Amino acid sequence: MDTNQAGGTAVVIGGTGGIGAAMVAALEQSGAFAEVIGFSRRSDPAIDLLDEASIISAANAVKARETDLRLVFDATGFLHGDGFSPEKSLSAMTPEHMTRAFAINAIGPALLMKHFLPLLPRQGRSVFATLSAKVGSIGDNALGGWYSYRASKSALNQLVHTAAIELARRKPDAICVALHPGTVDTGLSSDFAKKGLTVRQPPEAAAQLVGVLDSLTPEETGGFYDYRGNPLPW
Repeated sequence: MDTNQAGGTAVVIGGTGGIGAAMVAALEQSGAFAEVIGFSRRSDPAIDLLDEASIISAANAVKARETDLRLVFDATGFLHGDGFSPEKSLSAMTPEHMTRAFAINAIGPALLMKHFLPLLPRQGRSVFATLSAKVGSIGDNALGGWYSYRASKSALNQLVHTAAIELARRKPDAICVALHPGTVDTGLSSDFAKKGLTVRQPPEAAAQLVGVLDSLTPEETGGFYDYRGNPLPW
């Protein structure tokens, strides 16, 4: 990541998950940062997207560091679990499922932006990136279904785009984007990988995402991109 300011701090939220752990390893191996911090529900301090106080605590821990915060990568997300599975029809929707999807996929990342974007330096390149999903694209939706996941990721895209506008007023060198990682062999997506679909291992996915992060410019802030760096329709 040679376009980042050397010696800064990188933060990965969800640093013990499949993509998150691979991102921590890839960023450490890049040598571009003085420190790479992985936050999760098991880190110290712990971070839980359903608990704003924990997000504040993690942000304060980063703020206390001596180096500038140059990268925040949010690798969190919710597709299934705790008795919930992607809905195939309207009749399968429940308020409980939608509430959980929006809490983790939209509200949680919004709170991360609330507390971490102010920590980015006023000058010099910095990046906030959060994992969205191609199925959150309204323009690309030709199959239907997956109501809660699609809608919550669409909401995330809007939140990122809106936050990027505000961020640019104060920090014109900063970049705030949503990224689609593709189908990765993790607990989130592996059960739903269609036959014939390319499924990548987390280290490969992380390497591609690091490449995208390195290539982004401030002019591309507020955008929605896939793991190749190609823009996706809203």
